[in-house]
Amino acid sequence: MNNIILFDGDCHFCDASVQFIIKRDQKAVFSFASLQSETGKQLLAAYELSGNIDSMVLIADGKAHLKSSAALRIAKELSGIWKLAYALIIMPRPVRDLFYDVVARNRYKWFGKKESCAIPSPEVRKRFL
Repeated sequence: MNNIILFDGDCHFCDASVQFIIKRDQKAVFSFASLQSETGKQLLAAYELSGNIDSMVLIADGKAHLKSSAALRIAKELSGIWKLAYALIIMPRPVRDLFYDVVARNRYKWFGKKESCAIPSPEVRKRFL
């Protein structure tokens, strides 16, 4: 399995981010699993990621990428102008992650928690693990 995005399935912002990615991932490069799912838990364990993960995780090329590194690597694969965001990878990771962490810490307060999930189309559903 490659190019898997693990996301917080309880977070409105994270769900909106997944929907954003799906719309711009025209080649269907990415598959998805929530951090809370059995698949998500197994992948976290396999990549020795434990504790309270408050980041989107990208598993690609045998590595787990977290926080801004994950977001920028995802953007690189999207259609349109979003590819240009990858240029921010030249910034030192602690600086990039500082901004990421502010959003991650406040995501429930600013965007809320989900009580239910939308049912995706069969085509999109195939991309969820």
